[in-house]
Amino acid sequence: MIPLIRLIPAALALMLFAVPARAAIEIQTVTSPGGITAWLVEEDNIPFTALEIRFRGGSSLDPAGKEGAVNLMTALIEEGSGDMDAQAFAAARDGLAASFGFSSDIDTVAVSAQFLTENRDQAIDLLRQAITTPRFDADAVERVRGQVLAGLRSDEKDPDSIASQLFRAQAFPGHPYAEDGDGQLDTVPGLTRDDLIAAHKATLTRDRVFVAAAGDISAQELGLLLDELLGDLPESGAALPGRVTPALTGGVTVQDFPGPQSVVMFGHSGIKRDDPDFFAATILNEILGGGRFSARLMTEVREKRGLTYGIGTSLVGYDNSELVMGQTAVANEKVAEAVEVIRAEWARIAADGITEAELEATKTYLTGAYPLRFDGNGPLASIMVNMQLIGLPADYPKTRNDKVNAVTLADVKRVAASLFRADDLRFVIVGQPTGVSGSE
Repeated sequence: MIPLIRLIPAALALMLFAVPARAAIEIQTVTSPGGITAWLVEEDNIPFTALEIRFRGGSSLDPAGKEGAVNLMTALIEEGSGDMDAQAFAAARDGLAASFGFSSDIDTVAVSAQFLTENRDQAIDLLRQAITTPRFDADAVERVRGQVLAGLRSDEKDPDSIASQLFRAQAFPGHPYAEDGDGQLDTVPGLTRDDLIAAHKATLTRDRVFVAAAGDISAQELGLLLDELLGDLPESGAALPGRVTPALTGGVTVQDFPGPQSVVMFGHSGIKRDDPDFFAATILNEILGGGRFSARLMTEVREKRGLTYGIGTSLVGYDNSELVMGQTAVANEKVAEAVEVIRAEWARIAADGITEAELEATKTYLTGAYPLRFDGNGPLASIMVNMQLIGLPADYPKTRNDKVNAVTLADVKRVAASLFRADDLRFVIVGQPTGVSGSE
């Protein structure tokens, strides 16, 4: 399976197939005295708690000319806070045997924490300092800035990154989704401490926070913890971006890049997560280009013709747009044939749908694999917070497999005809493909 991680927001990547099916999971909704809401699954067999926090907005809130500010700010949250510099903060965290993680993508800023019950109060106080009063010390800013710039320079020489950036630019011109969030070589060097403070105020706010906890903590304890941890954040932040319809049109874009093989990305507009046909689309995607070797594209492009080592497709859901897309890497002299086969398979599933055997086998796989993605308090908290982000109800884990099993062959055929449009496929090819040229 070719990873599409740079194009898939964390929320949907975790949610597509990752929600546990265990009917025993009981999700409580907790509201703090200060009005902050969280989802909780109590599990006291092991004395620790996993806490997942998401702030909607992410790097899509970077102002024009300040691309990369949210990414750099997020990377610096753990580099000192309050009266502690980076080393003192790390020593305090390690002394509590706590684990903190901070990251951002185009739609969210994410905070992950795990801590022992015996150290809960101290760990939360330390995490509160990191979230609410990061220092952004000059030496830490320059050190992390250097790491970001090294990554950006590496991306300039990476065909996967180049293809991803080209695909974004063509799909979302003029929208924040045209950027990957890491920033640019001509914006990151100019970011100031004031820019980082502004990014912090724009993104880490109470009006767009989502929280989930799993582990050894009661509803009452979690409610008090929420106010202690997040109560000092600003009430609201920068305006969120609006919806955008992908601007992709059918055709081929070729970006010259020396090497023996080409990176091939392809796709067009997708389907909303709350569309009633989403589960039919999920089944279709799994059959066409899901992660298994039995997927049609793996069979046709890899097994039968030996054109690639791997090929995959995904339903990609951002907060404000959707794509159905895929990626592969192909020897330059075989790119034209691979593009032809991909187009043909796209058209075949749209015209003929799938077989009853494929439908039943895929249902068995999707429903059977469902609980296997659940592996402890950390994954469960992550799943719950992402459920909230995409608007799923708390009882979704109990109903998800029934919705998969309710999809009929007629549903799939109808959805396939509208979702997969071979004439609309945009191929972005980075390499030196033989016999393939760009088109409008």
